[in-house]
Amino acid sequence: MPNAVAQVPLLDLKAQYAAIRNEIRPVLDEVCDSQMFILGQRVADFERSVAEYCGVDHAVGVSSGSDALILALMAADVGPGDEVITSTFTFFATAGAVARVGAKPILVDVDPETFNVRPDLIESAITQRTKAVIPVDLFGQLAELDRISAVAAAHRLVMIEDAAQSIGASRHGRKAGQFGGMCCFSFFPSKNLGGFGDGGMIVTDDADLAERCRVLRMHGETSRYHHRYIGGNFRLDALQAAILNVKLRHLDEWSQARRVNASRYDEWLAASDVITPTIADGNVSIFNQYTLRAPRRRDSLRNHLTSKGIGCGIYYPIPLHLQECFAYLGGRRGDCPVAEALADEVLSIPIYPELSLEQQRRVADAIREVCE
Repeated sequence: MPNAVAQVPLLDLKAQYAAIRNEIRPVLDEVCDSQMFILGQRVADFERSVAEYCGVDHAVGVSSGSDALILALMAADVGPGDEVITSTFTFFATAGAVARVGAKPILVDVDPETFNVRPDLIESAITQRTKAVIPVDLFGQLAELDRISAVAAAHRLVMIEDAAQSIGASRHGRKAGQFGGMCCFSFFPSKNLGGFGDGGMIVTDDADLAERCRVLRMHGETSRYHHRYIGGNFRLDALQAAILNVKLRHLDEWSQARRVNASRYDEWLAASDVITPTIADGNVSIFNQYTLRAPRRRDSLRNHLTSKGIGCGIYYPIPLHLQECFAYLGGRRGDCPVAEALADEVLSIPIYPELSLEQQRRVADAIREVCE
């Protein structure tokens, strides 16, 4: 009887945990022994670590990347009657956060090579109602934040960087979070820096915004049972902070391993008819995803990889301007042709640091089989 086909998962968190288990278990025990689970010293320590890592003055731990976006919008006083410009090709939370604070998402198209929002389209979408812009650093690569921050400053708009997938990525030597305004991270388990559940962070150099975020994450409470604002429960758990502080020490090593894996795919797939990721000049990606474009054959490629026991994923199959819940915005097919084409062509393949050379060759060979 033939051996079962070895699986190549899209992500293998068990392999990551096995390598750092002896570092993780003691801090879990320490938190459990302390019985201090909400905010506290563990969260403060992790906030300092992230601020130092990102090269910013302030970091505020929150309950998730999605909540980080909502909290940043609340801190910027974005609400009903305001418009916020962002990408149509991103995870739902980006525009969902805008809608949840009562503002109107203005969804614009993206660059066909980097998949990131185009600065010129942001500028052309600005109206008298525009209050903020949210550029998204998709799949681990920073958007043109230098240009976008200049546009925001010229029009006196708040910039909230959605770097949920891109902690540690850089552009011309500047890391995510160093381009002004506020920057939001996610620590969802699948991220390069992932927790054992949900978690997020807002970083900024603005002391007033940071303090406002800290107050708002505790229901707007300035002292016990005294509330300056109507905030929410957006606190980061001490257990998550303790785990993430251990993992942060390994982040650059893991991201470099992803870049090495990406360079192999680039080489091995160069002669195929799939389009490998483009990293813009001056950018250093952390490759949260390695996303191919496969015009005319994406679904057959996905089916073939699945039949070979190889994990893959489509991020994202429907642009936000075509989502049912945003029908009230009036978006139609043809409004954002690049994003619409990407939704039909993109496929993400395994890129995690623990991916073995043999596993990676299996992935590349399976892709070439379809292309040839």
